[in-house]
Amino acid sequence: MAEADARERTESPTPKRLEEARKKGQVPRSRDLAAAAVVLAGGLGLSSIGSLMGGRLLSMMRDALSFGRAEALDSTQMLLRLHHGAAQGLWAATPMLALLLAAAVLAPLALGGWTFSTEALVPDFGRLNPISGLARMFSVRGVIELCKSLARFLVVALVGVLVLRKEFHSFAGLSTEPAQAAIGHALWLVGTALIALGGALGAIAVVDVPLSIWQYHKGLRMSREEIREEHKQTDGSPEIKSRVRRMQQAQARKRMMQEVAKADVVITNPTHYAVALRYDEQRMRAPIVVAKGRELIALRIREIAIEHKVALVEAPPLARALHAHCELGDEIPARLYAAVAKVLTYVYHLKTARRQGAPAPLQPSIELPDD
Repeated sequence: MAEADARERTESPTPKRLEEARKKGQVPRSRDLAAAAVVLAGGLGLSSIGSLMGGRLLSMMRDALSFGRAEALDSTQMLLRLHHGAAQGLWAATPMLALLLAAAVLAPLALGGWTFSTEALVPDFGRLNPISGLARMFSVRGVIELCKSLARFLVVALVGVLVLRKEFHSFAGLSTEPAQAAIGHALWLVGTALIALGGALGAIAVVDVPLSIWQYHKGLRMSREEIREEHKQTDGSPEIKSRVRRMQQAQARKRMMQEVAKADVVITNPTHYAVALRYDEQRMRAPIVVAKGRELIALRIREIAIEHKVALVEAPPLARALHAHCELGDEIPARLYAAVAKVLTYVYHLKTARRQGAPAPLQPSIELPDD
């Protein structure tokens, strides 16, 4: 059943699946990358500040071991010396510890980024099942991990042997050097060896990082059915639906406001309602409603009409009737033809008077027919 399920999971994980995995603390990680970063940081640190750190440690040892018989028999004094020596040793090693800590933290972050999940802290007792453990050992992933471990051992062993052969005489000659110089030299040699080992581990990490990312995404693959279910859940979310509806309303309102500038007339209540009409006798059977609204939307329609010099006609009953019985893009009802015709005739006369510089005509009385 597990193999059949794995064969069905052929689709790449969706962003939602990846986000859920991250919330659970599941991100791609490479132990080889982390090991290479720590070893290289340790090698570089010892090579650069090893001599200084060695001098501090030597001074600490001299101070700690310089005491008389009376002090040796005084437990209080010896405890104080121990405390002082430990503090000096920690202070001497602080730069190195900080460097190693930075490498240990930054290397995983470079691959998987920062994540914190309380779910990852919950103990998984299923991992203690010996049958599951054997299954993991003999799985494809277990074989890959075994090959990686063998390759890591062989590469590190080979580099270690080469470094020892090259620096054998330097290591052997440390006994002939003064104490402080020998400590600094020894730390430098260890740092050089760690740099070589870190480089070897880095070469392994170059292969391991893409492999870890591939295994991570493979483990999160989804079946077509899972993707369909996820789409259903996402599309059915009330928050998503509400957001989509708000966006659609905003887009529709924006398009509606753009149509106001092309209208022939805006009929108002005068303040509560506004309905914009457009009529092209060559292409339209009757005027159509291109914009309508109440309160603030009505105010915005009037502002745009004034800005684009669209005629405003105050006819409260007609404005309310058009707003109640017409949707955007609808032709006006037949029973309102006469009233709208009066309005359009007045608007055309008004435009003519404005072009000729004549006095504006009086607005006719607009009355609706009795139902």
